[in-house]
Amino acid sequence: MSNDFEKNLAPYALFSAKTLGREHIESSAKLRTEFQRDRERIIHSTAFRRLEYKTQVFVNHEGDMYRTRLTHTIEVAQIARAAARALRINEDLTEAISLAHDLGHTPFGHAGEDALNECMVNFGGFDHNLQTLRIIMFLEHKYLKFKGLNLTLETLDGLLKHNGPIEDLSTVNRLIGLKSFKNKINFTNSGSLEAQISAISDDIAYNNHDIQDGIRAKMFNLNDLIEINFFKDIYKSHKNNIKNNNKDILIYQIIRDSIDLMVRDLIKNTKNNLKTNKIKSLNDVYKLDNPIVCFSSKFLKIEKEVRFFLRSKMYNNKKVLLKNNHGKKIVTKLFYKIKKKPKKFLNANQLKNDPNRAIADFISGMTDRYAINLNKSI
Repeated sequence: MSNDFEKNLAPYALFSAKTLGREHIESSAKLRTEFQRDRERIIHSTAFRRLEYKTQVFVNHEGDMYRTRLTHTIEVAQIARAAARALRINEDLTEAISLAHDLGHTPFGHAGEDALNECMVNFGGFDHNLQTLRIIMFLEHKYLKFKGLNLTLETLDGLLKHNGPIEDLSTVNRLIGLKSFKNKINFTNSGSLEAQISAISDDIAYNNHDIQDGIRAKMFNLNDLIEINFFKDIYKSHKNNIKNNNKDILIYQIIRDSIDLMVRDLIKNTKNNLKTNKIKSLNDVYKLDNPIVCFSSKFLKIEKEVRFFLRSKMYNNKKVLLKNNHGKKIVTKLFYKIKKKPKKFLNANQLKNDPNRAIADFISGMTDRYAINLNKSI
């Protein structure tokens, strides 16, 4: 199709017209770019829908107003797309990477991942980032001619390296197979700017929205939050304008301004990095060891303060730790219960190569609710 969507992109962006292609050759879409096609395949996937019932911080059944892994993912994609547009980077690819980045998460969030990794310690371990690749390359079944979603190599590259170059190629080869990338991905260089934007947008989203959920859950309050000078300054700019001391609106405005300030700093600092490092092409991006898309030193310090605050007030809260521990126990019990009678849950084709990996695939795809109910029934 016409690539008018991409005519104003910077020379160091990725262009769908120059895509490295897909593992399985397909005819081009008439009404969409290749990266738009990737985005829409992700949205229509089973794994994407399941994110609605997977833990972000709070288990899904704890309340309708808390964020789930799905709402978090949508918020990441929105922030990432805004940053990509301002930097003249490919919005569609950035959004595709952002929408897919958490598909590999287990039920009960990182607690579930830790438990599954412990169960798989003698069988190659478990990592949600690599599980995302397994899902979109092998485990989704929607097409007659191939397994997986058959996404472009640029999207796969972004998902592999949104947190930086790959250091352990043996694990990637064991869980996915390096041949699947058709020798067109350099695993040791930096990720694209689209991938870098997705990664830091993830940080911006959960740092801010976990604060909002933490206040809603009464794990801390506004007075606790404004002990951080960054939030105190935002609070001062709004407190006299909020009628009847409406704290819900005040908190929303604080989070809104916080995201805005972080995104503005990110864009400004990234533009400075592009100029300082004389980035003129995609190869220039790949050559650099350090990420180009990053905060200024001032906002890196703020981010560190926010993470410390959330860790001490929320992630290490007794209620959260108890729920996490309960989730870990469920995942561990499920693994060993299913391992005793795998044929009851998985077919022969799934079990023929690596039964333990097949069990991990099965459990990681469960929603919180499904895992809880299955654990009770077996």
